[in-house]
Amino acid sequence: MALVAKFPVSLFYILTSGVDEMKLSARLEKIVDLVDRGVRLADIGTDHGYIPIELLKSGKIEFAILSDINKGPLENARKEIQRQGLDTKTDLRLGSGLEVLGDNEADQIIIAGMGGILISDLIEKKLELCKKLDKMILQPMQAQEDLREYLNKRGFSIMEEYLVREDFRLYEIMEVVYGGETEDIDPIYYEIPKRLIEKKDPLLVDLLEKKIRENKSILDKLDMSLVEQAENKSLLDRKRVVEDKLNKLNEIYKGLGR
Repeated sequence: MALVAKFPVSLFYILTSGVDEMKLSARLEKIVDLVDRGVRLADIGTDHGYIPIELLKSGKIEFAILSDINKGPLENARKEIQRQGLDTKTDLRLGSGLEVLGDNEADQIIIAGMGGILISDLIEKKLELCKKLDKMILQPMQAQEDLREYLNKRGFSIMEEYLVREDFRLYEIMEVVYGGETEDIDPIYYEIPKRLIEKKDPLLVDLLEKKIRENKSILDKLDMSLVEQAENKSLLDRKRVVEDKLNKLNEIYKGLGR
């Protein structure tokens, strides 16, 4: 069974019709922007290799390791790399997560398009390697709050956060470095990062409204369950947690002038 459930290729890139040119999606363009010039890059779960190929073509980096657990996408990446004449600047590796990397083979890594819990597990398995990296660029598809909590507990700092809208979806992207310190953070800021609030990210309102809708829906379902199980302690405790979270989300929302 595959470790990573990939999203449709149509969500990752657009091929310009009739032109031998690849146009990245807004999400992938942002990730490309965050890679520092001249670094040795490892793209973990590279899928078809769109990000490192773009970085190599533009000359922003000179070498990249591309890894994926699935042979098919990696072979597609290999074909595109050969077509672009980038063979000598790449190393393609079939394998699971960060297990394909040795010490001091990469300065920065990208893990994008996976769930936050899975990303946490991949980092945990190669924790010492990750501590030595200049930077990790992480883009979890879900469970973003779980990933933020994990990173904090392991001494990683999220230096910057970004929101990117692509079609109907908001994507959350993080720049992460290891500092060795753990912060005392209110759990609500794992859901809505302080950095997004401080810089008044233009998409923050949309993220907040999404979180508020989701928690209201959870609360409605809990209320329905409590109609028949009014004394269920587990349900009552869960309801209190969701109500507290919803109150805090609404406070942040009002603080934005909404």
